[in-house]
Amino acid sequence: KIKQIFLNLLSNACKFTKEGTITFGLTNTQDFLYFYVADTGVGIPPDQLELIFEQFTQVDGSQTRKFEGTGLGMAITKNFCDMMQAEISVESELGIGTKFSVNMPIKEHITQ
Repeated sequence: KIKQIFLNLLSNACKFTKEGTITFGLTNTQDFLYFYVADTGVGIPPDQLELIFEQFTQVDGSQTRKFEGTGLGMAITKNFCDMMQAEISVESELGIGTKFSVNMPIKEHITQ
């Protein structure tokens, strides 16, 4: 599940960053694993941020949209985070970029 979260976040960053930078960061404490994926891509409009974790929802749902996809990647990512008691958050600014952050408890997953 963690691998799939990494792949979904990184592939989204690649898809929406034609020119720019993608940064992946990872750190941990004794109790939590923290990682993020940040990009300097197209960004997400503020009124669309709350919708990105919904199934089959895309920021640009028009027929002229520039990016392909089913709208399931972020919904799956959110579901995996929920299953592992992890928190996922997003910060974005249109035309500037997006940062997804995940804060995941470690102890729960070591014993499973």
